[in-house]
Amino acid sequence: MTMDDDETEDLLAYDPDRERGILTPSDREFLLGRKTDYTEHSKKQKRNRIRRRIRNAILDFTIIFEHLDDRDRETVFDPEDAEREAYTRGITDMLALLHLGTMGYSTPFKDMLARGVYKAEQELAGSDYRMVNVYFNVDPVGQIDVDDVIDKLERGQFEEVTDEELRAFVRLLAESDEFSAGPMREDIKGQMAEFAEKATQAALEREQRLEELTD
Repeated sequence: MTMDDDETEDLLAYDPDRERGILTPSDREFLLGRKTDYTEHSKKQKRNRIRRRIRNAILDFTIIFEHLDDRDRETVFDPEDAEREAYTRGITDMLALLHLGTMGYSTPFKDMLARGVYKAEQELAGSDYRMVNVYFNVDPVGQIDVDDVIDKLERGQFEEVTDEELRAFVRLLAESDEFSAGPMREDIKGQMAEFAEKATQAALEREQRLEELTD
């Protein structure tokens, strides 16, 4: 997946002055196509060096997980507000790379993800008696019955709309030439305020009713 130049230039990840991480500034310029004066031989060498660094970075995470101080870890994952979106995208893309890169790997991604979460929970609890179940599934969304979804919405049967139908319907709506989110923004904000007020009232009434039943 690629991004337009006007979108990428605003992201921290694409800042040419950013300090080196796994990639050196030269590596980034190469992968982004900003520097093109490479021979075929030098391109091959560059890609080999990048692959070796990525592999060594993967191995480094064993040391980082087991020996990095809690304070250091917490600081790494507490970026400035202005940079938070870029770091969130970085974490998301890291997971995407792991999922894509380990397809066909000896251990399925979902098993490694479950093991990782399990280890983190034990580390957090400070005990190997901390046991959790981790579920991860990839369920593709196929064709939805648009008429059926609209009928459910018109009848107010929101609880019958599945997550898959909702995601697909919103995507189709956003891509429709007849739909424009801009003019609806203020109206939806007003409805959301009313919705939140009703939800809060329902919660209060629920607590009151629970107290009456348990007295």
